[in-house]
Amino acid sequence: MAAEQSLQIAEDNNSGFRKTTVSCFAAYVVQAVVNNFVPLLLVQFNRELGITLGQFTLLTSLNFGLQLCIDLLAVKFIDRIGYKLAMIIAHGFSFLGIAGLALLPEIFNYHFSGVLICMFLYACGGGLLEVVVSPIIDAIPSGSKSASMSLLHSFYCWGHAAVIALSTLFFALAGIRHWRILAILWSLIPLVNGIIFTGMKLPETLPGYSLRSGHSSVSKKAEIRGRFRVREMLASGTFWLFFALMFFSGSSEQSIAQWVSAFAEKGLGVNKSAGDVAGTLLFAVMMGISRTFFGKAGKKLSLRIYMIASAFSCVVFYLCIIFIPNALVKLIFCGLCGFSVGIFWPGTFSAASASLSRFGTPLFALLALAGDLGCMCGPGLVGTVSSACGGNMIPGIGAAVVFPAFMCILLVFQTIRSCGKIKGERSGGDDDSAASLDEPAG
Repeated sequence: MAAEQSLQIAEDNNSGFRKTTVSCFAAYVVQAVVNNFVPLLLVQFNRELGITLGQFTLLTSLNFGLQLCIDLLAVKFIDRIGYKLAMIIAHGFSFLGIAGLALLPEIFNYHFSGVLICMFLYACGGGLLEVVVSPIIDAIPSGSKSASMSLLHSFYCWGHAAVIALSTLFFALAGIRHWRILAILWSLIPLVNGIIFTGMKLPETLPGYSLRSGHSSVSKKAEIRGRFRVREMLASGTFWLFFALMFFSGSSEQSIAQWVSAFAEKGLGVNKSAGDVAGTLLFAVMMGISRTFFGKAGKKLSLRIYMIASAFSCVVFYLCIIFIPNALVKLIFCGLCGFSVGIFWPGTFSAASASLSRFGTPLFALLALAGDLGCMCGPGLVGTVSSACGGNMIPGIGAAVVFPAFMCILLVFQTIRSCGKIKGERSGGDDDSAASLDEPAG
């Protein structure tokens, strides 16, 4: 269904960008592989490579930490090298990192060093993809940009679900000892998509829309203007409102996503491995359904109303997880949380682009940074509070309810500001006095 919807959205775009759109969707599947394949190998890495739980935790933290650094650095170099070259480089790093898992750990006597190098490579690729893919989709003309953005981000969810389901199936049929073969197979996705992207057409509004123009896409004068644009953006209250929305989007999502397997383990009475599959897969599928639904019906829905309703329902679902005693019911509400948070990230990206389009690459890079910060802080708060309460996760989830609550409050506040903007424009008000969550024009 998601694949059919991607083709429909692509057909709505200018004819020359259909393949580019589909390739961008595939790029988010690459990012899903980057972030979710290695965590499935925790037990096998410990058994075969001697990697401890502490080292594995360090790998996960460094992966997202490095992606944060890429988000920040992208403000300076994306416009300089161009989007097309950046996209190809991102796929190259992702391929080398994932494929390298099959070889590099064996080269080093200290196996962790090989895994660490691979993590560095695929984290650079994943971080770069996060910055460049959304602006490309946003620049492609379409009937509903918020629907296109939501559908794009749904492919991360479907990719996540596919990594879990197909990897689990492979391990069941071939044995987990053959995980190196699976790493090679997953690495073919960034390799093939990167090669295909070399022939893709990008909108000429993007810096470096062709490989030939990528190295000279930004003149010295334009670079100076770009620095002034960043300063102007950082001085904008509207930007910081969207920055906060992105932070709460990431924290609301990952506060549940990182701990849902524990609810699955308890609610279904299965072991931890099965709990990881059931809980995480449920959350990813529900989030994918949410994004695909808006991608299909986005032309008929108000993004503002949909996001406010999603934020309010997310708060309700969090409270149900906290206060309903039945563990299986808690798992169901964890899945519903996945549905409610699905629109947060792509919806905020789309609305910010519509309100602050003049800021270009720096806007998308810093919003990605805010989202990643939220993805780190949300689970961190849950873990800290849960540990302080003797390992009981309910107080931790209770503390994390502040994230969707603040998301809801900010969205309502943004709506009030938007109404004030309309009145201000009628009396000659400032264009940047408020942000809008109305459907962006195509």
